[in-house]
Amino acid sequence: MWLRLFLCASVLLLHGCVDRPNRQRPAVAKPTRHADPVALRQCIGRLDRVVARYTLLPDRTFSAQCDALGAVQLLDIGTPVTGITAMTCGLGEAFTRWVQSDLQGPAQEFLGSRVVKVESMGTYACRNIAGTGRLSEHAHANAVDIGAFVLADGRRLSVKEWWFGDGEAAQFLRAVRDAGCRRFTTVLSPDYNAAHHDHLHFDLGGKAFCR
Repeated sequence: MWLRLFLCASVLLLHGCVDRPNRQRPAVAKPTRHADPVALRQCIGRLDRVVARYTLLPDRTFSAQCDALGAVQLLDIGTPVTGITAMTCGLGEAFTRWVQSDLQGPAQEFLGSRVVKVESMGTYACRNIAGTGRLSEHAHANAVDIGAFVLADGRRLSVKEWWFGDGEAAQFLRAVRDAGCRRFTTVLSPDYNAAHHDHLHFDLGGKAFCR
């Protein structure tokens, strides 16, 4: 008995002499894919020149297909934007330049007021393109949908309500859509199909297309 106690005391610090519950921390899932570090560093350098505040997010793999790599969370780009979460650095840069440079001119020209808020319908979402089996750019945090704009005079111009017609609101919405075609790879509006009846879709994937 005394020998057992002696041996137990000798190895107590290394192994323990009694059964104890497993208190190891649960394994943390690590992303299986990563952003290109050189391209990301270059993009961050450009973003620093145009964005007031943002957070660089860690690479995240949500499923075998969906991820957010080299993504940022925009916090302050001059004009408030609701509903945005993770977006790739490249998309964040293009979106920031669109908000900062392409909205106020058409707003003053057609509406005589300034845009004071942009309402987004989301960025990252692990889903397919509507009606297809192909993954959306939203599944890679590489797309953003815009649903409405709020003006300094209190008006709210939603894509769903004001897109069709030839009035000043419709002219403004089409002008900012056209400006987006110079910033993004793919731009889809209510002119494209019914799935986009209430928003403008901007992404940086696939082939150049604007409608």
